[in-house]
Amino acid sequence: MTATPDPATAAPTRDWAAIAAIGVTLVLWASAFVAIRHLGDDFGAGSLSLGRCLVAAVLLGGLALSRGLTPVQRRDGWRFVVIGVLWYAVYNLALNEGERHVDAGTAALLLQFSPLILAVLAAVVLGESFSRELAIGLVVALVGVSAIAFSGDSTGAGTRPVLGAALCLVSALVYSVSVVVQKPLMTRVPAIQVTWLACTIGAIACLPWAGELVHDVRAAPASSVAWVVYLGAFPTAIGFTTYAFALNRMSASQLGVTTYLVPVVTIGLAWVLLSEAPAPLAYAGGALTLLGVALARRRPRARPAGPVPAEAA
Repeated sequence: MTATPDPATAAPTRDWAAIAAIGVTLVLWASAFVAIRHLGDDFGAGSLSLGRCLVAAVLLGGLALSRGLTPVQRRDGWRFVVIGVLWYAVYNLALNEGERHVDAGTAALLLQFSPLILAVLAAVVLGESFSRELAIGLVVALVGVSAIAFSGDSTGAGTRPVLGAALCLVSALVYSVSVVVQKPLMTRVPAIQVTWLACTIGAIACLPWAGELVHDVRAAPASSVAWVVYLGAFPTAIGFTTYAFALNRMSASQLGVTTYLVPVVTIGLAWVLLSEAPAPLAYAGGALTLLGVALARRRPRARPAGPVPAEAA
């Protein structure tokens, strides 16, 4: 007679749809670093930001409108403005300019500092405890970021690596602020609608570079224009959609850990497509940065209030 497995002890089934969605997200987001680096000679930082936001806003708008819009409360208006200006305008502007001075893999490594910035913001803004683990992780990660900033790149293409690293850290900072501001919206407005509205505001904020975008599109080869469309359609529109899908089926902590794979995928794609890679010191700095993030995410073990019973032992 075959025993019926106990549901409480049965191994949890894997959600292959969520795994596939996060896999697509990681590859698309990693490819964005490579595409930005590739387009550095044909598009300025401002024109590239505007072009990417325009493409994404059109695609996401069609998807959001087809699903029906959720009314936005007046009190949330400022949140959309902050997210749009910081995440979709300032973030892209700083990253696009930063990748003119550092390679794609180094930029992806530097962006991994953002979880620590988020933790510090949570401690300062939301009143969460500033633990010893967070302090140690912050120090370790800062050493890693410093190593990355002064490493340059193995191709010698980065003319001002410190400036490039500083701009990438600006992207990490505004991303972290945007996540804190956006968090309350996700419980009231669908993720696709939030992304569409914020992306549209980002495009409006980048309109001062409209003339530069027109000039760059006319002067650039058709392949580069196609890469701009790719940035807006795939890493932005599709990437954020698959991320939202995975977030609805996985815990935030599980999903957050997977983003540590973005620099690995980025370095591989950059090596294959651009024949470039970070300098050896950047790898060490990246490892220290990730170690610092891991240390900061640790939670101290709760100590038992009294003697442990013999049965528990």
